[in-house]
Amino acid sequence: MSTDAASPIPFSWNLVTDFQEMWSFTFMVNAFRAGTLIAIAGALVGYFVVARRQSFAAHTLAMISFPGAAGALLLGLSTTLGALGFCAGGGLLLAAAGRGGRSGLAGDSAATGTLQACALALGLLFANLYHGFSGGIVNLLFGQFVGIASAQVGELALGTVVVVGVLAVIGRPLLLSSVDPLTAGATGVPVRTLNALFLVLLGVAVAQASQITGALLVFALVLLPAATAQQLTSRPGRALMISVLLGVAATWVGLFLAYYLPYPVGSFITTLAFIPYVLVRLIRRAPSARPTTRLATGTGVR
Repeated sequence: MSTDAASPIPFSWNLVTDFQEMWSFTFMVNAFRAGTLIAIAGALVGYFVVARRQSFAAHTLAMISFPGAAGALLLGLSTTLGALGFCAGGGLLLAAAGRGGRSGLAGDSAATGTLQACALALGLLFANLYHGFSGGIVNLLFGQFVGIASAQVGELALGTVVVVGVLAVIGRPLLLSSVDPLTAGATGVPVRTLNALFLVLLGVAVAQASQITGALLVFALVLLPAATAQQLTSRPGRALMISVLLGVAATWVGLFLAYYLPYPVGSFITTLAFIPYVLVRLIRRAPSARPTTRLATGTGVR
């Protein structure tokens, strides 16, 4: 377990006993509750991130979560609320940067990169101004699960409800604008407004995921499950369900391993989310997985 315990907690190889032992501690119950909420929100939003090709925006918002959480830590406030506030504001800034494009989906990459660099610099400043426990800053970057309080679980639950509720309302037009923004705009879909709203939702999901995985590994729960699901099926409903299942599974197994092993939980979750993606890609690229087609070529043509 990644705590200050003198000796590692023994693993009994009896999963029922091990889970009962883990869940006898309030902090682990909070970690599993928070991780499940984060995985659901991240997987749902991540599906649209992959469909809209906005991975760079997601990465930038992950970096913005760092100064938000670090600034809140410096002021003695909730790191969850600090990250949420910064990421929501960052989403609006990214939406404003993208207004020059025809579709309104992809922002100015230079402006997005500039915002990311500025966020990292601000986070570094807040980290140097903070004179408390230095491990708190490391946890913001690479994730932790020990210090999640019941109040934070409530904040994460509220954020997840907002993300799920808004996506339930705007899901269909958002998907249409993701696949074909020009056609969506021609049929009266407010593409730019949907883009701004989605980037705010993305900011909320990224800020939440960073509470477990850390700012540097936030892609584990936002992009990898969704990217894997979209390799498995082209049906949106089925892909969303698979994405959520993969995200929750990676989170649960990652928390389980981090409890018994002295390594950051973010590294476990990232690896567990990455393995299915690699396996699916390898299977799809295998010769036996490709449909055999016969090319019609003229004889004698070189």
